[in-house]
Amino acid sequence: PNLITSSANSQKYCNKEKTKTMIRSKLSTRAPLVARRLAAAPAKKQMSSGNPLAADSGPLSTHKFHTLTLSLAVVAPTYFLIPNSMTDGFADKAMGLILTGHIAAHQWIGMNYVATDYVPKVSKSLMGPARIANAGLAGLILLGLGKISLTSPGGIKGCLKGLWNPPEQKKK
Repeated sequence: PNLITSSANSQKYCNKEKTKTMIRSKLSTRAPLVARRLAAAPAKKQMSSGNPLAADSGPLSTHKFHTLTLSLAVVAPTYFLIPNSMTDGFADKAMGLILTGHIAAHQWIGMNYVATDYVPKVSKSLMGPARIANAGLAGLILLGLGKISLTSPGGIKGCLKGLWNPPEQKKK
């Protein structure tokens, strides 16, 4: 019985070796074909552009956009959930300015993604004006929210709370 099992095991081992050799030979005959196909493939387009208004091009922009998205998901609820007594004064203004910068940058990069996807469907010549308009909108958001966070009582948080709270009646 030992002789039969050892013979069967050696036959299995030989079959495995034959299979490995067949796979290697098929790969080695296909390797030049694959290499030729890869060499003949057109070069991929460079993702980054020299245009400073193209905030959506390149891996750095994508990384920044994802980082801004994550930080907005953390900073915004934190800012709005912290009690007013803890954020009066400098802390409120600093958090408001951080939130302002995040919102403006997130809007600028995100809307550039939207413009890249949809503006060429209308006209490719409108990409430049769309990027300029988008940069202007980001600047407007930065200036507007910055002014609110620095000069408004309660900052951005106070401004948003004022939307739901009725105005206080002036005493006569």
